[in-house]
Amino acid sequence: MLRLAPGGPFDGERALPPEVKALNEAHFGLDLPLYQQYFRFLGNLLQGDLGPSMIYTGWDVDEIIAQSFPVSIELGLWALLVAIAVGIPIGTLAALRHGRPAEAGLMTFAMLGICLPTFVLGPILLLIFSSGLGWFNPLGWNLTSDRVLPACTLGLFYAAYIARLSRSGMLDVVHQDFIRTARAKGLTESRVLSVHTLRTALYPVVAYIGPAVAGLISGSFVVETIFFIPGIGQFFVNSAFNRDYNLVMGTVLLYAVLILIANLIVDLLQMWMQPRTRHD
Repeated sequence: MLRLAPGGPFDGERALPPEVKALNEAHFGLDLPLYQQYFRFLGNLLQGDLGPSMIYTGWDVDEIIAQSFPVSIELGLWALLVAIAVGIPIGTLAALRHGRPAEAGLMTFAMLGICLPTFVLGPILLLIFSSGLGWFNPLGWNLTSDRVLPACTLGLFYAAYIARLSRSGMLDVVHQDFIRTARAKGLTESRVLSVHTLRTALYPVVAYIGPAVAGLISGSFVVETIFFIPGIGQFFVNSAFNRDYNLVMGTVLLYAVLILIANLIVDLLQMWMQPRTRHD
């Protein structure tokens, strides 16, 4: 699909001499028919070779991924922690205060995460907590505190959806017969909430976390650009703009494997939460 887009890896603002361009294309095998390039790539992939980068001279794709992907993974996990730590309590409290002004206030706060995209929320957090209060560094990925603003920027968007799913799940479960039975047995309200209600109510949240993990990792390039984080997102975007075919394929395959792993973990968690689904 990328080959259908106009331009190539050696088409820049300043055109290369035809003989130099031909040598570059021959070096990377771009002078071969497209089907031969495709099977050549598959053969190298089976041997664990993603090929060299066509833009970053002297770098192999696997070297770029090995250097930058752990940063994006860490950012995504911190953002997921923010999303869960903020979204689930807000949704639970909103459900427990159903029909009261507190519910409207909590869900309005959650909606801000959906209404403010990352390229707006990031500069706002920088303006307040970095430039204004001076609590955090505006750029970099060196100190533990450098994770706070990027993780909040990326995680609050998903926290809003988790809050809405938590609220709807709680409202569906709180009036079920087994919850009434648990209360009739004399269990404390905290035990009914933590053991019986949340385990069932958070089922849709767990289902949402699978795609959210992939979105947190693959959608972090905006945050990485704002905070100058050396993650894989910037390489992914630059490779697409510059038609670095090998790097694009390497990052896309990496995201695909990540989605498969995340969905597998989610399926296992859902089986644990709902034993009836184990037979299915």
